[in-house]
Amino acid sequence: MVAFNRGSGGEMSDGLLGEGDGNLAKPNLPPKFSLGQVVATPGALAAVTQRDILVALHRHQGGDWGLVDKEDWEANNRALLESTRLVSAYKAVGGERFWIITEADRSVTTILLPCEY
Repeated sequence: MVAFNRGSGGEMSDGLLGEGDGNLAKPNLPPKFSLGQVVATPGALAAVTQRDILVALHRHQGGDWGLVDKEDWEANNRALLESTRLVSAYKAVGGERFWIITEADRSVTTILLPCEY
């Protein structure tokens, strides 16, 4: 795992991070929870660009859960109130799917590929 330095710091979406889909310009997503220490697996770092990771982290922290189904979207919204684990799924510009998981105690957020779970 590789740790990231943290900066300062819904409606359902298509989960894509490409420039043409309008999802990069979402400055109105205030943080809904702390990410804790942000880490990423070597596989995620090799397959997903830093820009895709940063955009997805912003969306994740703002409550935009990306490509999860309706049940998981609702579970994440409950998790904000109940302090349980949060799981988001996104698709990078290059097509690679990746997940972001924030632990229940909000101490760590992990970026990983589904095959690494």
